[in-house]
Amino acid sequence: MLRKMTMLLVLLISTKSIAQYVANKSEKNIDNWPERVYDLTIDYETVNFTGKDVKAMTINGGIPGPNLEFNEGEFAIINVTNKMDEETSVHWHGLILPNFYDGVPYLTTPPIKPGETQQYKFALKQSGTYWYHSHTGLQEQRGVYGSIQINPKETNIEYDKDLVLVLSDWMDENPKTQLRNLKRGNEWYLIKKNQVQSWDKVIAKGATGAKLKMMWQRMPDMAILDNYYDKFFINGGAEQNYPDLSPGEKVRVRFVNAAAASYFWLTFGGEDPMLVSADGLDVVPVEKNKTLIGVAETYDFIVTIPESGKLEILATSQDGSGQASAYLGNGKILNAPEVPNPDLIKQMQEMMAMDMKMGAPAAKFNPSKNDSIEKMKKYAMKMDGMQMDGMNMKDDNMQMDGMQKDKDSTKIKLDKMAHEGMKMESDKGQMDGGMKMGYIVPQDKVIGDNMKTGGNPEFNYNYLKAPGNTEFEDGKPVREMLFNLTGNMNRYVWSINGVPLSETDKIKIKQGEVVRITLNNMTMMHHPMHLHGHFFRVFNENGERSPLKHTVNVAPMQKVVIEFDAVEYGDWFFHCHVLYHINSGMARVFSYDTPRDERLKGYPLTNLTTEADHMWTWGEVTGASHMTELFYTATNIRNQFIVRGEYGWNENLEAEFTYERWLNGYFRVFGGVNVENEGEDSLDEISTTGVVGVRYLLPLLIDSDLRIDNKLRPTISFATATMIFRNVALYGEYEYQMDFGWVTDFEEGTDFKEETTWQVGLEFVLSRDFSLMGSYDNRFGAGGGLSLRF
Repeated sequence: MLRKMTMLLVLLISTKSIAQYVANKSEKNIDNWPERVYDLTIDYETVNFTGKDVKAMTINGGIPGPNLEFNEGEFAIINVTNKMDEETSVHWHGLILPNFYDGVPYLTTPPIKPGETQQYKFALKQSGTYWYHSHTGLQEQRGVYGSIQINPKETNIEYDKDLVLVLSDWMDENPKTQLRNLKRGNEWYLIKKNQVQSWDKVIAKGATGAKLKMMWQRMPDMAILDNYYDKFFINGGAEQNYPDLSPGEKVRVRFVNAAAASYFWLTFGGEDPMLVSADGLDVVPVEKNKTLIGVAETYDFIVTIPESGKLEILATSQDGSGQASAYLGNGKILNAPEVPNPDLIKQMQEMMAMDMKMGAPAAKFNPSKNDSIEKMKKYAMKMDGMQMDGMNMKDDNMQMDGMQKDKDSTKIKLDKMAHEGMKMESDKGQMDGGMKMGYIVPQDKVIGDNMKTGGNPEFNYNYLKAPGNTEFEDGKPVREMLFNLTGNMNRYVWSINGVPLSETDKIKIKQGEVVRITLNNMTMMHHPMHLHGHFFRVFNENGERSPLKHTVNVAPMQKVVIEFDAVEYGDWFFHCHVLYHINSGMARVFSYDTPRDERLKGYPLTNLTTEADHMWTWGEVTGASHMTELFYTATNIRNQFIVRGEYGWNENLEAEFTYERWLNGYFRVFGGVNVENEGEDSLDEISTTGVVGVRYLLPLLIDSDLRIDNKLRPTISFATATMIFRNVALYGEYEYQMDFGWVTDFEEGTDFKEETTWQVGLEFVLSRDFSLMGSYDNRFGAGGGLSLRF
């Protein structure tokens, strides 16, 4: 009888939600823990940071939301009420908690509907600096974020007070509008920041060859930060003062980078501060005055208030477009060191001086084909016949998703990689363009690529050393995965292994194994990769004492190796924390393949996985003295609809509607209908033809179109544009149509007709939405006018 009861109980547990079971079990074990309750309300508020009223989203009326302070060993109960007219969510970033309370809508937690209150309950079995934010759309950018401070039960770090500083970025513009402009390839934000690499600047710096090489590889201008921000904040303001700190006091300054897209350089006036914690976990203290804090990372520093004067803490946007300051103490200001603005043209020259192929596809022809190793080989940096990719490329031993390998055999290969890395450093030394190889120390575990771009050691984590051994216990199977971080800046599609989230399945993992991931950044942007519900080891020169983090920066064209112990259950999100990258596809779901929580019934996962596949629309209309032109697009990752029309004042008309399918990031097929008159002043002679063809982005960023219509007339066309000055673009179009008489009956003696049209012009960009233009068209003549983008 007892055996039957036991089997029945096991059956019931297996058919119920594992998440609910584990949550209840956890709560039962902590009945005696003290509770701390917070009530949070998310609502709309009108804010004015720049002289312009903007409708924002606030938590308890503020941006950022309140600092939630707890003590380790407490039980958190947080009630979140949504007073907006749209759904929202809250993710507790960096906290280890039951899967159901992680806060990713439709994946782990139901969204918070308008007018509803959702309660989060979890035990605080950790201490440190963390934060919380919306995981719905672009709400984080509009103000839905705040900090979490969990005081430790015990600490050997001496300090007198705590101070939480939340870094963030603010735009008056609607974030959806910015994302739409990024997807349409609008250069306005680089123009506004004076960071566009126009030909006048390129020629003046002798970088013509580098620019052409970039364009040949279909790469747009270098950019550290794609967006434009009106302000950068510390605790909701560009300047904060904390005069209630006394001379000689040691203050634990807890930094949270809650920015949607901005990395910051942290510099300090006065004595060099002591870095004591990263992502909530203690590290071996190290003096460090200049630190790059990536999006979603947290760092704790101990600073000493000077005996005379107040010290400045300066947070400088990595792209140099703005700063925010906090002043601690009283008296004369002890200024923090300034960080010079980056030289993007010099960085372009350095990047192009290396022998590497760029432009890995962000969306590929067959998303189900796993060719990440081949892609890594193809786009690896080469030197004297060697590929500088941190791996032994003579074999394909890298384990892919779903494949396992014995830990000892993995260790042999990894030690071999480390040895080869050391030899590479010794033999090659300094690479061209200031690119220096970082050393790779042979340890019991792999040490990831420590490439130092431009001599900046801040782009690796060698300064972080765990207080103790962070290795996982021996004997666990190791599953290796290679994640190439891929992106298409022209279309603003971001992905992993050339596959955006909407085109892939969950990655199945098992409890009891170690999941090791090589993050190989094949783009020119930094990517802060965040794993929900876990801490992972970030391999660096400290070997067995490599640090544990929940978010890791992967610098452009570099690699980072991480690994985590698979001890959880349920599904967990893994994604780039640049808000505009995750909302363009750079994400995955790790799944322990356990039953879905029954409380998620009615909340389909597709609402999350297809979010980045949203259909975007935009258009442009030009009115000029010699012609008018209309261009309208509706597009997502794979599908695109285009309407285009031209009308000359000589009554020459052409209009076209096409649907095209993107097969990869550069190539698409299309079909549609073309309407035009055959000559000038002949609107009564309109002809309609069907067209099919292919479009392909050629090297030098030339868009090509090869088509044939239902009269069997082949046509080839080319179009391109380039910035010659900061606000001035040069553009051109060329089209050549051939008619061999395969369908058309020509007059006697005629067996071939051809038509050539071309246009060349200049565009002066006035703003995001308006440009002046002047052009010459061989059909309409010369003229000028105004273009409106919408």
